[in-house]
Amino acid sequence: MLPRYLTVKGYGENEIIIQKSRFIAYIDRAETEEEAQEFIQKIKKQNWDATHNCSAYLIGEQDHIQKANDDGEPSGTAGVPILEVLKKKKLKDTVVVITRYFGGIKLGAGGLIRAYGKATSEGLAATGIVERKLMAIMHTTIDYTLLGKVENELRSSIYTIKNIDYQDKVEIEAYVEENQTESFTAWMVELTNGQGEIRQGETLYQEEAYEG
Repeated sequence: MLPRYLTVKGYGENEIIIQKSRFIAYIDRAETEEEAQEFIQKIKKQNWDATHNCSAYLIGEQDHIQKANDDGEPSGTAGVPILEVLKKKKLKDTVVVITRYFGGIKLGAGGLIRAYGKATSEGLAATGIVERKLMAIMHTTIDYTLLGKVENELRSSIYTIKNIDYQDKVEIEAYVEENQTESFTAWMVELTNGQGEIRQGETLYQEEAYEG
């Protein structure tokens, strides 16, 4: 599993007009090729009367699944420009369909490439991009006498407290990036003078808005 990567926030859509043609971007997250194809077919069915429903998707940790479809536009003028925007923005597990309703003015090959690229970029901006970070939940069990010190230090650190459970002892759960668990453990041992019980729990992805 990647320690961190960029993808889209979720489903989104956005429309722009270029030379009287409507370009509608439909965007979603897809973690398998089957999910991407299902999304594309859904949008094509929804916009059955459109002139074109061009698409592209990029899936997998190493982007090993990449597809682009011009759907009747001149070869290389629609699907590839969509895919290139996804690559440039370093997105993963993302599918895009750009629906075009022809407005009567031909754009030419260069115009089409720019139009589909712009529709994709603006669609992504409207949808939003997130960074997913692989986080481990670290459990630290301490006596109540140490709670104030440990909680204060944690709240002013780079780590985020997930939960505090008040039982016979106090258990503090904190989100720690997977590659920082050893340094977190060493820090917590020092902070509690070796009196804390520290263990690693489940690993999961956390998402936060990406403005880069």
